[in-house]
Amino acid sequence: MQPVRFDRHARKRMKEREVSDDEVLHVIEYPDLDEPSIKGRFNSYKFIGGRHVRVTYKKESDYVLVITVTVRKKSFKEPNDENRI
Repeated sequence: MQPVRFDRHARKRMKEREVSDDEVLHVIEYPDLDEPSIKGRFNSYKFIGGRHVRVTYKKESDYVLVITVTVRKKSFKEPNDENRI
């Protein structure tokens, strides 16, 4: 994996939401779901530490830039109705 850098905004959100560097790296490396977002960014989702964590990042040529980190008690994504039996 490329080196990871943290935007100032991401660091602030991580501190507010009590998310460690190791948790962010784990979400990026082993996501439950990874999807493209706006402006060439990606969102990685992972249920970790009893909470749902979303990491928004951008792949630069030499590193990965973490833009923001969000935490929820409920999942960010609800199951698709068409996937239900």
